Amino acid sequence: MSAPETVTPHPLAGQHAVVTGGGRGIGAAIARELASLGARLTLMGRTQATLDSTAASLREDTGARVDVAVVDLTRPESIEAAFSKITAEIAGTEAKGGSQSDGVSILVNNAGRAASAPLMRETLEQWEAMMALNATAAFLCCRAVLPAMTKAGGGRIVNVASTAGLKGYAYVGAYCASKHALIGMTRALALETARAGITVNAVCPGYTETDMLKESVDNIISKTGRTPEEAKAALASHNPQGRLIQPEEVARMVGWLCLTGQGSVTGQSLVIAGGEVM
Repeated sequence: MSAPETVTPHPLAGQHAVVTGGGRGIGAAIARELASLGARLTLMGRTQATLDSTAASLREDTGARVDVAVVDLTRPESIEAAFSKITAEIAGTEAKGGSQSDGVSILVNNAGRAASAPLMRETLEQWEAMMALNATAAFLCCRAVLPAMTKAGGGRIVNVASTAGLKGYAYVGAYCASKHALIGMTRALALETARAGITVNAVCPGYTETDMLKESVDNIISKTGRTPEEAKAALASHNPQGRLIQPEEVARMVGWLCLTGQGSVTGQSLVIAGGEVM
């Protein structure tokens, strides 16, 4: 009889994960999942107070090392400065005898936004703002971490897309376009890095119970006069299970993709939507 398999309580110990939009919603849930798996974290986002609050909670609950970086992900120079600072900190750690594993080995591109408008009424500025955060920021963050991951011989990149990256929804044309772009980049980069030990995947949640969904609910209420319950039910009706996705469900999928055993899973768009997209 073979010995039972040993379960490692912190399989991501020694890994450094960057989570964009890590202060709230799906990003905060992902950060908590990765911290519980043993990763060191850097949370990136726009609001210092939100990031600090989430980081403090994670440190207290998981004991993980959690740093924060206030970044405007729509500005390339802000992204470059944030990753340059991380690189400098890593170099300082190595100079003091730290290991190569202190480098960024996990990147979760989670930051994003949605806005609703008929395409004919959407301005070019609104279109470009959506693309900048939902697609271009992920491109820039990937470009920032790939040299170190390649040098280290491996890494994990997970892009938080949406079912809107796999199908169309009326009145969110720019959002759909940006998420389709993100999935296209995911597939291309997965092929480019396949021999480098780096996996690149997307997770595609359906309507998820977050602050972003609250904005959609408020928009429905203002335009249709429905109650909050009716507005939520309208969004949940897209899911064959008749419910909203919870951020923790997305986080568990991201955590799974970051484990060592998932080295052959790359270029995939994993749907978390109760059967809405198959």
